[in-house]
Amino acid sequence: MSDLRFLAMSSQQAAAYRQGAPDAYGLTPERRISPGGYPCRHCLGDIAEGEAYLTLAYRPFPTLQPYAETGPIFLHADACPRYEASDVLPPMLGSPDYIVRGYGTDDRIVYGSGGVVPTEAIIARARALLANPAIAYVHVRSARNNCYQCRIERSEDHERMNGS
Repeated sequence: MSDLRFLAMSSQQAAAYRQGAPDAYGLTPERRISPGGYPCRHCLGDIAEGEAYLTLAYRPFPTLQPYAETGPIFLHADACPRYEASDVLPPMLGSPDYIVRGYGTDDRIVYGSGGVVPTEAIIARARALLANPAIAYVHVRSARNNCYQCRIERSEDHERMNGS
């Protein structure tokens, strides 16, 4: 059994956006055709050239508060399978490095936890951060643009929350 879970956007939320639900700014997601290489936050894979995708403002936090960052993300316009949570790096993480940062149960940044990490070190850094009981989960974000990529949790937290 793995000790980490990479979590993608929920299928329910992805379906709502595909059906025109408003994004974090109250706007309808924009539909476009991919030039290739855009990362989908539901399947955590790339949106191939020529495929339709949505661009929308996403806030991966349950409520508005000072640390609830909102930013642009991409999503396949047509249904795609949700990434199966595991301790395997999602295929969309193809850049040389990412910001990896810890958040507390209050959804605030745990100061001192963030840093730019080489892609191959994301799992080790997430394990080190999640060894700290003050850190409830970790975000992986673009090192260039700070865009949200995915969430990492302890496996036991994910299983407890989902009744597994």
